[in-house]
Amino acid sequence: MNSMYFTEEHELFRKSFQDFLQKEVVPHIDKWEKSGTIERFIWAKFGEMGYFGLNQPEKYGGLDLDLFYTVIFLEELQKIDSGGFAAAMWAHAYLAMTHVKTEGSDAIKEKYLSASIDGEKIGCLCITEPFGGSDVAGMRTTAEKKGDKFVINGSKTFITNGVYSDYLVVAAKTSPEKRNKGMSIFIIDRDTPGISAGKLDKLGWRASDTAEIAFDNVEIPAENLMGEVDKGFSYIMQHFAMERLIMGINAHARADYALNYTLNYMSEREAFGKTIDKFQALRHSVADMASEIEMCREFNYSVAKRMEDGIYVVKEASMSKLLSTKMADKVIYDCLQMLGGYGYMEDYPLARLYRDSRLGPIGGGTSEILREIIAKMIIDKKEYKPAAN
Repeated sequence: MNSMYFTEEHELFRKSFQDFLQKEVVPHIDKWEKSGTIERFIWAKFGEMGYFGLNQPEKYGGLDLDLFYTVIFLEELQKIDSGGFAAAMWAHAYLAMTHVKTEGSDAIKEKYLSASIDGEKIGCLCITEPFGGSDVAGMRTTAEKKGDKFVINGSKTFITNGVYSDYLVVAAKTSPEKRNKGMSIFIIDRDTPGISAGKLDKLGWRASDTAEIAFDNVEIPAENLMGEVDKGFSYIMQHFAMERLIMGINAHARADYALNYTLNYMSEREAFGKTIDKFQALRHSVADMASEIEMCREFNYSVAKRMEDGIYVVKEASMSKLLSTKMADKVIYDCLQMLGGYGYMEDYPLARLYRDSRLGPIGGGTSEILREIIAKMIIDKKEYKPAAN
């Protein structure tokens, strides 16, 4: 492992997390993939081991560790052949909980953050809408102030943990006439009257519950506002860099897993009197794949280091997701091909991995949107700045 970024303590954590996943998670993966439901006990086990608190403040039960513990967390979750399970875990820890940690009041943190770190409460982040997709500024969900309450109306879709979560972090328009400058962030308990959720049937990520959620005159206390009113868009944009880097890291990790599995298969599969890892055409294809994975991995580590150092890496994180997810799709496609007919069988991991990987260029901002963001920064010299504290 690259010693430029990882210490001995990091590698001890990696080994312990690998052991935990093999013992506590892997035996249940096929069941959860079939049912589309991750049983609650595993959330408590993650919480007990401190895995949801890696980057969280000690005051609320977190460990306040550097970002490379998170990198390891993400990488190892990609190696158990369930993108859905991995997504449920990191969407809770790094999407919902990030907003709670950053914008939540002390009272909100006491109620939600500590319980989230312990695995007692599960969170989901609700931004994407049925008619909006990657157009966050075009959001239609509204939050109208009425006395000491806000009334939420609208809908969200493609929400990971959207069915079984205990609370929802919701973006809504508080000043619709201002478009992106009139958006705010709220935290809402699942059992609040007026919330309904329906599970979506997906191509991949089948272990995770992905939902379309409706808000019908949902009344919440005014203190459930997180951060300042009308500042939600800047909060969302600030955290998108982290989400995009997460998806870039996920991509290089699952591509690496696919290639390692394929290499092991090639070393055992014989054709025409020799193992197929001796055929030059396949060997050269492996060389290309290994090189592309390594290039993405090294870039992603460098972006993680800059983020750890407090640098605003929206351009680099967008590049990470754009190129790494494209690379992962190609590598997994080529790896499946090398398994021949077996690659197409559900008894082998490449079929599920192929489906799960396809969300990479879509979720967290499509590749098309990312290209435009990067083009604006390079061609138009547009500057994206973090939200003011």
